[in-house]
Amino acid sequence: MKFNLIATTHRGLEHEASSELFALLNQIGDESPDIIKTGILGLLVANTKLEPFKVIEEVRRIVIEDPLRIRYILRIIPIDAVVETNIEEIVEAVSKFTKRIDEEKSFRITVEKRRTNLSSSEIIHSVAKIIDRPVNLEKPDWIVLIEIIGKFTGVSVLKPDQILNVIKIIREGT
Repeated sequence: MKFNLIATTHRGLEHEASSELFALLNQIGDESPDIIKTGILGLLVANTKLEPFKVIEEVRRIVIEDPLRIRYILRIIPIDAVVETNIEEIVEAVSKFTKRIDEEKSFRITVEKRRTNLSSSEIIHSVAKIIDRPVNLEKPDWIVLIEIIGKFTGVSVLKPDQILNVIKIIREGT
C-alpha cells in the first residue's frame, strides 16, 4: 500500500469523506489522487502527487476561509514514509527524518495501532533509543508519529500543528 496522507472521519462516513478528500486534493492541484478505504472504520489513506505538508497548509487555509467546506473529514495527517509493519523497518524509517528535530527541541513518540499485535511500548522504546533529544509528553516541539494500519506503517516526524484537525481549526480559527 502506498500513501502519503491519512484522513479520519466518523465511522460509517468513509465514502463521503473519500469524495470530499478527492475534491479537496483536486481543488489544490492533484487531478488524480488515489483515495483508499482501509477497511478500518473511520480511516482512509491517500496517495497524492502533492507534497503532503503543503496539502495540510492548503486545506487549513480552506477551512479557515470557509469552515463549512469540509463536512466529513476530521483530521488529515501527512506521512513521510510507508514501511512494512515491523520494528526494524519502523526504526529505520524514523531515523531518516529525525534530523528535522534541532538538538534543543523536544519530541514525543505517538503510536496509533490498528490490526497489529506489536507492542506500543516496544516500538516506543526502540524508536526512542535512536533520538538523542529531550522528551516532552505534554507539549513537545515535534511528534514522531507511527501510524500502524495492519501490514503497513506510516511514519512522520512533524510539528504538532502539521496534523490538520478540522474541528480544532473551526473552534480556534487557526
